[in-house]
Amino acid sequence: MTDGSLPGDDKDAFIAAARSKDAARFAFITERYRRELHVHCYRMLAHYEDAQDMTQETFLRAWNKRESFKGHAALRTWLYRIATNACLDFLDKRNDRVPVPAELPGAGSEVHYLQPYPDRMLPEDPQESVVARETIELAFIVAVQHLPPRQRAVFVVRDVLGWPASKAADVLELTVASVTSALQRARVTMRERLPGRRLDWRSPATHELSDDERGVVRSYMDAHERNDLDGLTALLRDDLRFTMLPDPGALVVTAEDAVDGWVSSGLFRRGYDDWRCIATTVNRMPAAALYLRAPGDPEHRLFTIAVLRIADGKIAELTGFDATDKPWLGLPATL
Repeated sequence: MTDGSLPGDDKDAFIAAARSKDAARFAFITERYRRELHVHCYRMLAHYEDAQDMTQETFLRAWNKRESFKGHAALRTWLYRIATNACLDFLDKRNDRVPVPAELPGAGSEVHYLQPYPDRMLPEDPQESVVARETIELAFIVAVQHLPPRQRAVFVVRDVLGWPASKAADVLELTVASVTSALQRARVTMRERLPGRRLDWRSPATHELSDDERGVVRSYMDAHERNDLDGLTALLRDDLRFTMLPDPGALVVTAEDAVDGWVSSGLFRRGYDDWRCIATTVNRMPAAALYLRAPGDPEHRLFTIAVLRIADGKIAELTGFDATDKPWLGLPATL
């Protein structure tokens, strides 16, 4: 991400708005950064609604501290400093780690508060706010959460935003040596959490789904709507990683065991067998919004959203989220 200063006229206007207490002008100038700051807070917190709150807190703190902006650094840098500190303050109060029951075979330490990020809310300006797919996918967001908060902040500003160590040290009020050490430790953790993934997070990457991914999503939705258990089983890898949030833990199961488990929990049985689906994307990943019609109900109602990682034509990871009461997903409540 580039970090150029505002054009001179805008910078002067911002300082003038701050000095004159012109809240409307202040908001107009800073609003252009809202989406990228929201993504930054989401990477720090892995929770869409908490990120919304911290983005709003960032603008509130920026207004309250407006006189401290002298124009020596870019406005973006100043706002990112405030956003990062707001997230760190929030993390001091939130217990990020939740133990996973040991009896779950294949379970790993997961993030129970993880929420999906709707692609429609991602920044749109490619010159300022390109969001590489690798840095917004669920696996990446979960891996980041396993870093201690300040180490997490160092990793995000250095390896995702691409800031130099001196600038990161200034923003985080650390020494350059501390930033370098924290980044080295963070990279080790990220490599352990994302084995086999491309780790050059700052290089350009495609944002579009492949035809293969789109085809698997269509087949997944068709199998649901037809209650085709054999077809659904055929779409899953035999080392499927399955998570259903907010339940803690992830299971690594065979395709047959996964489908058997869903059936034993009541899915695809009477009352849970009338499905309609919509293809969507979250976290730049293919997803299917699943709608269920209960007996006697004239409408299909939004039930869950299944986010898929597809590898070699099969579903390698499936993360399910309760999609009710989440209007920010932009999905219709009923069909």
